[in-house]
Amino acid sequence: MGDVLAVVEQREGKVRGISNEVVSAATELANGLGGSVHALLIGGDGVSADASGLGTYGAEKIRVAEMGPLASYHPEGYTQVVVEAVRAGEYGAVVFGATSQGKDLAPRVAAVLDVPLASDITEMGVEDGVVVAVRPVFAGKAFSTVSFSASPAMMTIRPNVFQPQERPAPGAVEVYAPEGVDPSSWMVRLKEFEATGSGVKDVSEASIVVSGGRGMKGPENWGVLEGLRDALGPDAALGASRAVVDAGWRPHGEQVGQTGKTVAPKLYFAVGISGAIQHLAGMRTSGVIVAVNKDPDAPIFQVADYGIVGDLFEVVPALAKEVTALKAGD
Repeated sequence: MGDVLAVVEQREGKVRGISNEVVSAATELANGLGGSVHALLIGGDGVSADASGLGTYGAEKIRVAEMGPLASYHPEGYTQVVVEAVRAGEYGAVVFGATSQGKDLAPRVAAVLDVPLASDITEMGVEDGVVVAVRPVFAGKAFSTVSFSASPAMMTIRPNVFQPQERPAPGAVEVYAPEGVDPSSWMVRLKEFEATGSGVKDVSEASIVVSGGRGMKGPENWGVLEGLRDALGPDAALGASRAVVDAGWRPHGEQVGQTGKTVAPKLYFAVGISGAIQHLAGMRTSGVIVAVNKDPDAPIFQVADYGIVGDLFEVVPALAKEVTALKAGD
């Protein structure tokens, strides 16, 4: 049982970026197990049209479960489809993304299959034929190496850690209608889907993140960060610390940290953020970290590549102005 199943995701019929990371990670594992990678995509009618690209990252087979009621994530329906696929394929390992969907789906699948689940994996490999994985513990203060005594080895990988690597494989697409999925028996019903405003980039997918903390003093001051984000361009997104989200200043979808989203942008601005370990757990793998804080002893400066000690209400507008001038060629 050396094959690995990569459970990928779609949104509104389009394969999500995290899917390429999941397939790439699964390919590394399959190489150690001496098997191949099969990808499983679940969605509504026509979702298969965007599936073939997964072969670019190592998927030899791409199974697409198409069914109208599965167009949007549904815990009961998706669990049944994944469980059936795992049992039919007799896989040695199953890999999910540690996204909001993956964090809900993977434990359900593991419970049905009665196997353990290792979550939020940052490294994985095979030692003497046994799958091993590394995951952060104690809010990232330490790392734990775990091995799997049961099969399949089931895990979720931390987003933005396993960078997609092109390893062209056949990527043969097989579309099928999942058997036994009965929407009338579902105990949960999706009544409404409310998306964020148009043009708003998800913080976990942005190449530049501008995050604010309690130093912003209130939600009415977020325009300062929006000005810097807009100056940086369409690839920039707003983030927030847990304290800010708990206070109701910003939506939970922007939260970066242990209980929020894990990000690894090329450029990360930490504005008015002290740098608690819970926040660092979600952004310390960023390419370049710029910290702005009036407290020279703030822990955030210990991980920052560049630090500015000063009043953020003076520093950030000045940064936005300089970025705008540079882009204009002045």
